[in-house]
Amino acid sequence: MELLNKMMELQEADGSVSDAALHKLSKETGTPLYRLEGLRGFYPVFRAHPAPKTHVRVCRDISCAMRGGNSFCRDVASALSGVADVEVEEASCLGRCDTAPAATVNEIPVSGSVEEIRAYAQGETPLPPDEPKAAPAKWPTDPYEDAAHHYGTLKSLLSAGEEKKQEVVETLKASGLRGMGGAGFPTGMKWDFTAKARGEPKYVVCNADESEPGTFKDRLILEELPHLMIEAMVIAGWIIGAAEGVIYLRHEYGKERKALTHAIDQARATGALGVSVFGADFAFELRVFISPGGYILGEETAMLEALEDKRGEPRNKPPFPTNAGLWGKPTLINNVETFAAVPVILSRGAQWWEAQGAGDCKGLKFLAVSGDVEQPGVYCVPMGTTINELLERCGGVPEGKALAAFAPGGASSNFLPAAKGDVALDFQALQDAGSMLGSGAVIYVADGRDLVELASNVVRFFRNESCGKCVPCRVGSAKAVDMLETALAGNPQQNLIPLLQEMGDTLAKTSICGLGQVALAPVLSVIENFSEAAAARLGGSNGGRKP
Repeated sequence: MELLNKMMELQEADGSVSDAALHKLSKETGTPLYRLEGLRGFYPVFRAHPAPKTHVRVCRDISCAMRGGNSFCRDVASALSGVADVEVEEASCLGRCDTAPAATVNEIPVSGSVEEIRAYAQGETPLPPDEPKAAPAKWPTDPYEDAAHHYGTLKSLLSAGEEKKQEVVETLKASGLRGMGGAGFPTGMKWDFTAKARGEPKYVVCNADESEPGTFKDRLILEELPHLMIEAMVIAGWIIGAAEGVIYLRHEYGKERKALTHAIDQARATGALGVSVFGADFAFELRVFISPGGYILGEETAMLEALEDKRGEPRNKPPFPTNAGLWGKPTLINNVETFAAVPVILSRGAQWWEAQGAGDCKGLKFLAVSGDVEQPGVYCVPMGTTINELLERCGGVPEGKALAAFAPGGASSNFLPAAKGDVALDFQALQDAGSMLGSGAVIYVADGRDLVELASNVVRFFRNESCGKCVPCRVGSAKAVDMLETALAGNPQQNLIPLLQEMGDTLAKTSICGLGQVALAPVLSVIENFSEAAAARLGGSNGGRKP
């Protein structure tokens, strides 16, 4: 982590990682210059030359595009045209989909009209404070009455002794808690695998790099419930035999970084971190690693590569991180929401957690809601809540329009028609319906939207974010975007739909990681579930496949 940490410090201090800085770092660390240049070229946060004094970024991805993001960026650029030392650029998802179209000025999140953004950029209006909320909201997932009771579960477990370790694992298994980052792997089973894996030292890693368009639920947990995640990571360290934890945080989350750092300081002062956690014969330290950027870093093995000061390219699996993770050692990786649920389950019991779900579903679920909805934001609801019930809770579709479609699990999940609005937000139910719970981000689409354009927007995102390591993803996603853009311009090539379907099959079977495997899924789901609309925009039929 040393090299990337030093490069991030240079970028934050000087606004760039210049050639001269790379030469100096190479001499200081004994690292070949080509390797440092490879890191600078791979990670988007690094610049070879400083940005202008004022740097405005406007999101171009699906949730923001639905709120006029593309034209908004052009209008902001036009409003600031000719202004000295100001740069305006389109950006990949900023994790602020609830304020779409999302924008930042010098990395500070801002919202408002074109005129308001212009005033921020020119210093006429002070930038909003980039500070966490002074009074966090009350969430049903917080088991503690006030801050004085934080880390109570950890303290009681350490007091009870070693025999409690397997009980914790069995409680997590009984609760039915699954990974909330997208894969949905049973949490208790993963903890058990890592605890029994051979090799030392072991590590605990929190994946706080949510970067998929429409996804921002972990951002809220980081700001308002960081103590739950920290407590869970310490408990995990105790269970698996690790003395070190790392929180991998996306660099756009400045406000959340401050909240997290403050919470870690509080935990240390309380005795929940250090050489003797709450006086027990157990040491655990926690550090925050700031990501140099890139959606691919959300893939767990690419994230591990970054933590090892390498280019963030996914590894082949197996072996899996539970056996060979950080530095080749057993590593437990969960995302923010998964960790945050652990103290709740351990303090209130597996049966309580199970009972919170709707129907046969278990537990509670944080969901990020964006798109065509009156009240976008983060909602904590019973697992198994239906798409239509969630929409009603969010105020419905604006202007009384009908719902046409929805993506239930973020930009990488398949679009489903409104007729499936009674499907439960649950792993199996959504899989049976032809999509997935994914990253826990529901994007609603109103009647009248161009679904092919929206799906193409997502394919462009995956093309832009491909690490380029494997040929199918690197070449296939670029070729798909070229064909889609040509078709949307009114010139679809012959047999385009069958070609896209064949390419999608190839990418799904041959790409190394999940990015390539789902890169074409959004547009293929539109072809499958909205065949007439797809044929009208892309030409021809769906190649004989069942619509």
